[in-house]
Amino acid sequence: MPSTGEVIRDAINDFQRIQHHMKNAKSENAEKTYEDLKADYKSLKAILTSLGVNLTDIDVIKE
Repeated sequence: MPSTGEVIRDAINDFQRIQHHMKNAKSENAEKTYEDLKADYKSLKAILTSLGVNLTDIDVIKE
């Protein structure tokens, strides 16, 4: 079973990857892709917040 630190690390990596893809989708006007990614973004944001991670510095989308 992964430790809390490993779960947080993996969630942060996924969160940053999703934001990168969201930025690309937005710049390419890929609205459907952006909305799909946004659902993942919101889920990861909720998980990280519940784990006590401060998102101030890593949340570049801020939605």
